[in-house]
Amino acid sequence: MRTTSRGLFAALALSPLLVGCFASGESGAGTGGPAGPAGRLRIALAVPPVQALSPYSNDATVLSKLSVAEGLTALDEDGAAAPALAKSWTQKNATTWSFELREATFQDGTDVTAESVVSALAHANEAETKPRVLSDVTLTAKADDADTVTITTENADPVLPLRLASPALGILSPKAYAKDGTVSPVGTGTGPFEITRLTGKTKATLNRYDGYWGGEAKASGIDVSWIADGTARANALRSGDVDIAEWIPTAQAKLLDENTRHEVPSVRTDSLILNTASGLLADATLRSAAREAVDGGVLVDSVFGGYADPAEGLFGPAVSWAADQRVEVTGRAEAATTAEVKAKTKDKTLRLATYTNRAELPEAATVLQQQLEKAGFTVKQDVREYTQMEADLLAGRYDALVFSRVTLLDTGDAVAYLASDYTGDGVYNIAGLKDAKVDQAIKSAAEEGDTAERQKKIMQAEAEILRTDAVVPLVHEKVVQGIADDVEGVLLDPRERSLVDVDTRLK
Repeated sequence: MRTTSRGLFAALALSPLLVGCFASGESGAGTGGPAGPAGRLRIALAVPPVQALSPYSNDATVLSKLSVAEGLTALDEDGAAAPALAKSWTQKNATTWSFELREATFQDGTDVTAESVVSALAHANEAETKPRVLSDVTLTAKADDADTVTITTENADPVLPLRLASPALGILSPKAYAKDGTVSPVGTGTGPFEITRLTGKTKATLNRYDGYWGGEAKASGIDVSWIADGTARANALRSGDVDIAEWIPTAQAKLLDENTRHEVPSVRTDSLILNTASGLLADATLRSAAREAVDGGVLVDSVFGGYADPAEGLFGPAVSWAADQRVEVTGRAEAATTAEVKAKTKDKTLRLATYTNRAELPEAATVLQQQLEKAGFTVKQDVREYTQMEADLLAGRYDALVFSRVTLLDTGDAVAYLASDYTGDGVYNIAGLKDAKVDQAIKSAAEEGDTAERQKKIMQAEAEILRTDAVVPLVHEKVVQGIADDVEGVLLDPRERSLVDVDTRLK
């Protein structure tokens, strides 16, 4: 297999038809607010950094959204692998691939070489907290010459080029990797924008990197603010304090001018994750009762204002092939009756967690609490900002979690998501699920190279996961992005891993 095509969401970019009312430098966001420095974009992001923008955390998507770091490959608008730092690749056999590098430089002025790529991938593979994208694969990279890298996997990995497009596998310069295992993307990426300053969890300054191999960016830089409160993000857009505000709460969306409100079909699914490893819901009959008590369909209008679809499974309408291949779920535990729930949970409280970064989730949690209490549970909520609770979530210090997950974020291939979230050794297995049939179903999908058969096996794995009641899908979201009417070239990405690139600019 060999590819040289390129196309990074060009069809999804906003066209120049989004005409603004004011020239850049005269007013901000086309709303009469103050403008930023000439040519600079002001962006409000929702989730503050967890680990100082380390690619080995959830921060990795920020590096992708802001075009700071790149992998060997990228995803095009159809979700296929496209060239990035690798200009082409060839599959030698089931476990061996060869990647030819393009001429590129890191933002510290050093060259991208095969050795630097090998080093970057080795650091990812050896990270104390392994990136989710590597949870189901072991890879080894070696430099054949200055611009050729051979990557081998322990087992056949038919989607390796997709995997290498993960934001977590962005290639940074050697100076990014400290001896203590920390990784800093400040001034070490290869993209058109360079992070020059990171101010805690509140702000970042990016300047245009003039040495970018893909040409000079049209914006001179980016000023990022992290605003966890969704209403505050929407207000910042309305007042002209920012040019782009991601994840506008559905309650705020209709308050925006229609020229600044952009609905994006998303691969994001909101679910109720149930702790299978400890606590009340380690009892399968109680998990089954919780699942029967929950009705996500009522959230579509009451909480999401119509910007969602009732969940049919882990994968929604934005995953076009899923619906026709969905497998009937069988073998679930018999649900405890309301009386049995009350008896089994007497003097015990179900700990229901969610986070504030997505404004709809706390409201959804309140609706679900009422549904669960009607089924006999006593429920107490724990609602915080995501970065304050991630460690507790991964440690299983909850019984249930209202969780929003981009299912094709890590690779564009669903297997990586299933492996990281639901296999026994998955690095993002918040449900604590350990089920041999689930592991085998995911393994079978991972080994399948034929696309149609792989999709069938993914849906079989979905059915096995749903059988355990480790997760109760609620809704499939439609994301609303807020974009000022004097901005063009913003990427509307269903996978939520791209936002700005070389063509994004103020008019």
